[in-house]
Amino acid sequence: MSSSSGAVTSTTRSGTARRSTSGGGGGIGHRVSGIVIAVGSVLFIGSCVWGGLVYRPYTVPTSSMAPTVQPGDKVVAQKISGSDVRRGDVVVFQDKLWGNQPLVKRVVGIGGDTVQCCDAQGRLLVNGTPVDETYLQGGAPSGKDGASRASIDSFRTRVPAGQLFLLGDNRSVSEDSRLHLADAEGGSVPASDVKARVDGIAWPSSRMGLLPRTSAFHSVPGGSSPGQGPLGMLVVAAIVGVVLILGGAAYDPLAKLLRRR
Repeated sequence: MSSSSGAVTSTTRSGTARRSTSGGGGGIGHRVSGIVIAVGSVLFIGSCVWGGLVYRPYTVPTSSMAPTVQPGDKVVAQKISGSDVRRGDVVVFQDKLWGNQPLVKRVVGIGGDTVQCCDAQGRLLVNGTPVDETYLQGGAPSGKDGASRASIDSFRTRVPAGQLFLLGDNRSVSEDSRLHLADAEGGSVPASDVKARVDGIAWPSSRMGLLPRTSAFHSVPGGSSPGQGPLGMLVVAAIVGVVLILGGAAYDPLAKLLRRR
């Protein structure tokens, strides 16, 4: 009897020890998965809140910026002040002389610049420096000789301080600063009219992505790269957050499934 009782006691203790070890490991894993979910939630919610504070959605109304953005595209634009605008930026602005509705154009000249068209190769000149506008991609009109030009009509204007000279990428149809050259400001608009800088396309899904930054104005004296907002970083943070949340949430079901085997 004594021997039999001792065997039962030994077996019970052994089983208890195994359950204790298994439970301890599961407890640590459960805590780690909770931390992972918490970190993922912070990344996802934080990126959404930050994006909601600094970005606004707009719908492109016309084809004047094709092929960069198409009519009907839903774009995501960072709210910025006019003083932060740089050459090459694609901006959303609203000016009462231009119909007092949100429009999307590209900044080709800032205060103090002389903008001219065209040189012998049909290129736009900014402060006497030719600009290779690779973003036109077929949007440039053709001159009488059939060669592409930055603009059908020749012009020369100086941009007043605090103003911007704006052109559409689809030069053949774009109604932009060229149509307002006879205005008091020579076609320019106040930098304060800028509402936001376009950083990406949200819809349609086939065109979803960040807007390419151009290096076309690097060679212009005093030139600088177009501004770049935090959209890419926010998108990455949101994706990482979702992955962490899903991965953390999947731990417990997977752990239970493995313990049954």
